[in-house]
Amino acid sequence: MNDAPSRTQGWQPATYYPDPAIKALDPRFEKYWLKLSAVERLATGLRWAEGPVWFGDGRYLLCSDIPNQRIIKWEEETGAVSVFRKPSNFANGNTRDRQGRLVTCEHGGRRVVRTEYDGSITVLMDQFNGKRLNSPNDVVVKSDGSIWFTDPTFGLLGNYEGYKAEPEIEPNVYRLDPATGKATVVAEGVLGPNGLCFSPDEKILYVVESRGVPNRKILAYDVSADGTTISNKRVHIDAGPGTPDGMRCDIDGNLWCGWGMGDPELDGVVVFAPDGVMIGRIALPERCANLCFGGVKRNRLFMAASQSIYALYVNTQGAVGG
Repeated sequence: MNDAPSRTQGWQPATYYPDPAIKALDPRFEKYWLKLSAVERLATGLRWAEGPVWFGDGRYLLCSDIPNQRIIKWEEETGAVSVFRKPSNFANGNTRDRQGRLVTCEHGGRRVVRTEYDGSITVLMDQFNGKRLNSPNDVVVKSDGSIWFTDPTFGLLGNYEGYKAEPEIEPNVYRLDPATGKATVVAEGVLGPNGLCFSPDEKILYVVESRGVPNRKILAYDVSADGTTISNKRVHIDAGPGTPDGMRCDIDGNLWCGWGMGDPELDGVVVFAPDGVMIGRIALPERCANLCFGGVKRNRLFMAASQSIYALYVNTQGAVGG
């Protein structure tokens, strides 16, 4: 893919180790930092990269390019970049279900869909109590097969990342039951629900409140023993000037979060220990919207950052849904 006019044109990979783009802010980050790995740029020329998801059985990454109405594919073996789906219905967040099928949030259709093995698309949810969803944003699948997703109004605000429309329902976080297909609201009152993920033991659900006042926040909820409801809403991280978007947990419970908003001191990825302390940072020349773990050993961090996709080998692995 061709370079797009941006700061990314001047980006160059590190020519020595350790990569100066990676910084430990706390000694706990040192164990995850591979000093002989560096940030790599895999592709560029997107308009707004989001929703990366790893397909280990095919050794490829899929990533949404929302305004360009496409999902792109990057192949690990060859580095080839191609179009996986176009039009994508303004696809945003992606993940895989427990059977390995692609699950996608679509702004354009205001729905969550599943791509079957034969390539056909099944609509999992596009309304709740007779009202259309807003613009499903990010999605994770729990080990019991339930599908959890956020539904802010971002795709309704204009015709760039969706179709301009008035919302019919409040922004919520939903759970889709795998057996019955029934949807329930698990969290309401979240201001701009965005990225979400589970802790490794699935006892905590993290949700980004991207319209929090005065700052964005990462909320935490306790997940019930039967895995169907959440409670004890609390602020896990106050982002201050930062802008968390998508995030994933590693197997040790650290949160790896897409971060930044055009500020070189913020753009990239930040890592929080389970106690909410920021322990590490990966600087990128663009704001990072979302990320996932992948690679043969699931120890490669893929970062969807504005107009480009970056990768970095790390000394950990992604947890469930990562």
